[in-house]
Amino acid sequence: MALVEMVMPKMGESIMEGTVLTWLKQEGDTIEADESVLEVATDKVDTEVPAIHAGVLKEILVKEGDVVAVGAPIARIETEASAGGDTTPAAAAPKATTASEKPAEATSNNQAVVLDKPAGDRFYSPLVMNIAREEGIPMSELERVPGTGREDRVTKKDILAYVKNRPQGGVTAAPTQTQTTPSAPVQSAPKQMPVSISGEDEIIEMDRMRKMIAERMVDSKRISPHVTSFVEADVSNVVAWRNKVKNGFMEREGEPITFTPIFIEAIVKAIKDYPMINIQVDGTRIIKKKDINIGLAVALPSGNLIVPVIHRADQYNLTGLTKKVNALAKKARENKLTPDDLQGGTFTVSNVGSFGNVMGTPIIMQPQVAIMALGAVVKKPAVIETPSGDAIAIRHKMFLSHSYDHRVVDGSLGGMVVRRVADYLEKFDLKQTL
Repeated sequence: MALVEMVMPKMGESIMEGTVLTWLKQEGDTIEADESVLEVATDKVDTEVPAIHAGVLKEILVKEGDVVAVGAPIARIETEASAGGDTTPAAAAPKATTASEKPAEATSNNQAVVLDKPAGDRFYSPLVMNIAREEGIPMSELERVPGTGREDRVTKKDILAYVKNRPQGGVTAAPTQTQTTPSAPVQSAPKQMPVSISGEDEIIEMDRMRKMIAERMVDSKRISPHVTSFVEADVSNVVAWRNKVKNGFMEREGEPITFTPIFIEAIVKAIKDYPMINIQVDGTRIIKKKDINIGLAVALPSGNLIVPVIHRADQYNLTGLTKKVNALAKKARENKLTPDDLQGGTFTVSNVGSFGNVMGTPIIMQPQVAIMALGAVVKKPAVIETPSGDAIAIRHKMFLSHSYDHRVVDGSLGGMVVRRVADYLEKFDLKQTL
């Protein structure tokens, strides 16, 4: 009977392989479609991989600890439709070789390989190894880090806790013993001016995420010539409408409606009006993206930012956007985002108003070409037109800041996009319902 192959799924734009941590099902087990079959680790996250078909897990092709290329077969599933017939195996797929059979080497398409392991029997996920490498922790030191995972495995939480409280001896020993390749910022950063340190100063080491953010921000400013356009929008209608519906929405849906999904809806409409802002640059080619995927910068309890993505945001109504924004923010703060949640963004929104800031000049998320900052909504006296003439009234106002890549986005387009967003907000329909 025919067997369906289960392959290592793609788990991020730059992720080419994953390490099998744990098989949650064994050969002979019955599985349902979308039921988790194994746990996989990458250099970014640990995640569970679901079955793509219901049936019986007939054969496991890779072992726990194997490093498998994206697209390589990892198991074979006997589906219900094929059960009971003669066995007709699918095209033979190579099994992962062991470290003793073949040394680690570059992977070819649809081939799984096993990388060399530490001298001991303890397993380390790529995420843990990557953190150790960036922090200059040699293997001899890593093997002494206490683990709270299965079979004393060192988890991300364990390694980060160790780094935070790392003994001074470990810090000084690492560069001379194992750190043979400096990190990217050390290699590419320009010569810095010396700093003066007194005995009263406190020295704080950047954590891993802060180092990564710093590197990406510097890269973005180096790659894209940034230009920012500003518009002040009258959002009095938005404020009045939200105040009218927020209690009823909370009672009906069990969650709040904030300004953010309303702003995102206006941004999506403006992108549809000006699709050349929804592009990416590949050398001398401009890639016009079909989907509108909105990245939303979320502040973590640590103070760092992470940007989960609302995929195909133009397919949601306002209620759907509200639920999606709330769900992604909650997952981000609970450290439960998956690789899919973080990839594929085409335009990013940063709500600097949540920190009380009236405006900001955000840095573009590469390879996107634009990002919009939402300032705080404040009450201001403003001149308004009435049937009897101009008058001064108290209005709710906010600044929109639109930073864009001047290589491919001229000031006219960048300015028109942010102006169009303001127009949609100012003309918000007070009569609309959720």
